[in-house]
Amino acid sequence: MNAKVNAKLQRIAVLVSTGRHPVSGAPRYSRNDAAALELGRKLAQRHGAQLDVIHAGDPADPALPEYLALGAQQVEVLNCAAGDDVAQALATRVREHDLVLTGTRAEGAHDSGMLSYRVAALLGYALVGAAVDLEVEDGHARVRQFLPKGLRRRVEAALPAVVAVHPLADARPAYAYARLRAGSVLPSAGPRIADTEAAAWQSGPVERKPLKFAAAERRSGHARMLGATTTESRGGNVVNAGTSVEKAQVILAYLREHQLIDD
Repeated sequence: MNAKVNAKLQRIAVLVSTGRHPVSGAPRYSRNDAAALELGRKLAQRHGAQLDVIHAGDPADPALPEYLALGAQQVEVLNCAAGDDVAQALATRVREHDLVLTGTRAEGAHDSGMLSYRVAALLGYALVGAAVDLEVEDGHARVRQFLPKGLRRRVEAALPAVVAVHPLADARPAYAYARLRAGSVLPSAGPRIADTEAAAWQSGPVERKPLKFAAAERRSGHARMLGATTTESRGGNVVNAGTSVEKAQVILAYLREHQLIDD
């Protein structure tokens, strides 16, 4: 563990990724990283610290300028290809920063949620995950963590530290087109480190399996046991006659009866 403790917050790094819209697949900013950026902006304004927004990937990605509209004055891009070790490149770049903020996981990339852990391990910094609120005082980061069932927990870590921000963080990013036009995306030339584990991974599109509607079982336990051992009719209607509209109405009535749709 890194023994250095900074009494004053001077440099903040926000690591951002790009995502994709879940329906259209269009590239967009990551909502998790946008929350981390908003928390970083508030801390930088409060403490007069330098804020660096850093991305590892393609400088021409159309989603990167959206971070300018969300408040980043510029986005520094470490040029990394698919087979490069992104965590090593980012850790080398942010080694002199007091606080490193990331989202919990990417949206539309590898989505493993391991980047913040790998960066913290390479730097030897403390890691605090699932942060919904963050304050820095006396060289320590005081974090309120998200826990299941609506619970929250206060934890503290000495700076320098890595904090992964939860999607439900107390941050409301505001999009401004004027800031997008004023900011810039700057490619940064640096050493590229090959990922030794890249050959073991296979990437491909995710196909969502269709969900089958199933009506709630309303029979008694005794009736269900009998149904498992005997052949009996389970009810329902077979509709052969009528127009397509009438048949659709029968299906719609069944779905409404069993509360399989909400309209």
